[in-house]
Amino acid sequence: MARLSLILSLIATLCVGFVVQRVALGLFLSEELEKSEGQLSLYRSTVVAELERHSHLTHVLAQDSFVLDALEGEDTGALNARLADFASKAGLDAIYLMDATGGTISASNHNTPRSFVGQSYAFRPYFQEALSGGQGRFYAIGTTTGEPGYFIADPVQGSTALGSDAQVSGVIALKKSFGDLEESWANAGEQVILANRDGVVLLASDPSWRYRALSPLSAAQKAEIVAARQFPGQALDPLDWVPKGENQADIAGELRLHLVAQDLPDGWELHYFASDDRAVARAWLATAVVVLLAGSALVLFQVQRARRIGRALRRAEQEEAQLRQANALLAVEISERKTAQTQLQAAQKELSQASRLAALGQLSASVTHELGQPIAAMRNHLAAAELNPKGAAALGADLGGLVARMEGITRQLKFFATSGKEGFEVFALQSAMEAALTLVAPNLEAGEVTVARDLAEAPILVRGNRLRIEQVMTNILRNACDAMEEEPQAAVLTVRLWQSDGFAVFEVTDTGHGLAAANLQDLQEPFVTTRESGRGMGLGLAISATIVKDHGGRMEAEDRVSKDTSDRSGGAVFRVSLPLAGAGTGLTESGPLAAQ
Repeated sequence: MARLSLILSLIATLCVGFVVQRVALGLFLSEELEKSEGQLSLYRSTVVAELERHSHLTHVLAQDSFVLDALEGEDTGALNARLADFASKAGLDAIYLMDATGGTISASNHNTPRSFVGQSYAFRPYFQEALSGGQGRFYAIGTTTGEPGYFIADPVQGSTALGSDAQVSGVIALKKSFGDLEESWANAGEQVILANRDGVVLLASDPSWRYRALSPLSAAQKAEIVAARQFPGQALDPLDWVPKGENQADIAGELRLHLVAQDLPDGWELHYFASDDRAVARAWLATAVVVLLAGSALVLFQVQRARRIGRALRRAEQEEAQLRQANALLAVEISERKTAQTQLQAAQKELSQASRLAALGQLSASVTHELGQPIAAMRNHLAAAELNPKGAAALGADLGGLVARMEGITRQLKFFATSGKEGFEVFALQSAMEAALTLVAPNLEAGEVTVARDLAEAPILVRGNRLRIEQVMTNILRNACDAMEEEPQAAVLTVRLWQSDGFAVFEVTDTGHGLAAANLQDLQEPFVTTRESGRGMGLGLAISATIVKDHGGRMEAEDRVSKDTSDRSGGAVFRVSLPLAGAGTGLTESGPLAAQ
């Protein structure tokens, strides 16, 4: 047990260490990302500044008189010297003037072996954009020098055609190198990539990444690059890198933090890669500290536990001696309890025998009560046949139905011994109510009872023993008739039927003497009745309550209360709810107790 506890403690410590390592790594990576975002913002500002630093120079030179004169055909010697001076002071690779055909007529490098003078750059996109009246920009490898550079060009309008409709007579362009920028990235030990809108790497801290594509180029992109002679002699192979979700990428086989600035001019992107080694090291250091503290706490816990175990062992020795004494006393108590148990079993047998005798008495009374109704009905039919011999033809059918009902009642009396669901079927509650009303018709006629029906039109289906449910309805209807026998006001029996919340509900309201301060719980007890002595044995509601319970339903009763203040009659309301057999019939009427 001690070994298991130690193993579990070690596992818990390792789990804590793992959680701490992941949380700390996430925290420290977030800090590294914040630092990297600062570096990326700095590098982005530097690149933008380099792109824009000389963007105005070509526009200014386009207004220069020497440039305009050269395009008018004058000698370009003075312009060559002027452009060379501007290029030297501005730190530019070259400044050159082209005529409308793209041929270079003057250049700052006119006296060098790789002079632009006489060369045509009409194929370059920057020349075409400037010739159209806008400023052209383009990064490419020079076709004359073989050196990469950034080209900026502005249109030059002839001196004789100045104005809003002036024609472009030439293009003044400059070329600048970003070599110093690329070198500064390498010297700082950074991993930086500057790519154009096609995803081709223009500048990189690692020279081997230059002129590689971040993603494979389409055929159209390749054709456009070839037409502009942008990267002559370069294969433009894909770069060895794989983005890894958000803020991570695998480049040259190493996992790095990865941030991108995509809001640069010309649709360029600046990619910054940073090592996560510092974050990982700090995370492991934090994990080691936590694990060390957890280990120290575990050792302290084990020491304290050993001390507690020692104290517990000493107490156990004392308790063992006490236990031996208690065992001796327990043996005596066990012997006494065996004797008491024998006596209890004998008493239970006697009680069981008495219970069966009591049940037998109730069963006999219930048989007398339940068979009384069909026997009385048979008597009524026989009397009617004597008074009206013409109706004797239908007497056999009526008596046959009553005899069948008496047989069914005797079969159903076994519910006192079992609450099984033998003989359950799906039937409409309306038909059962009509059958019950037919059975108590003699009682209704004898008491001059007016019956008000409020039954749902659509069938309300329940699943149960139809004979038992009719028995419940008959008992309640007969009780209502009996309750209205001696009342002075007109006897009115209201029968309602509806469904609500998955239950089928039928309700019987009378204008009799009410519950007489009794509650439903009292009335459900055998031999309890609100009628005077000799008028009933009080078994009807007891039997009905048992049947309703067997069907998973509930029965309620209360005194009738009328909303009409002029109605001084009393009465009682009995309501029975039974589970629906399946889907509802669509009725939505609620079933609160209606004021009569």
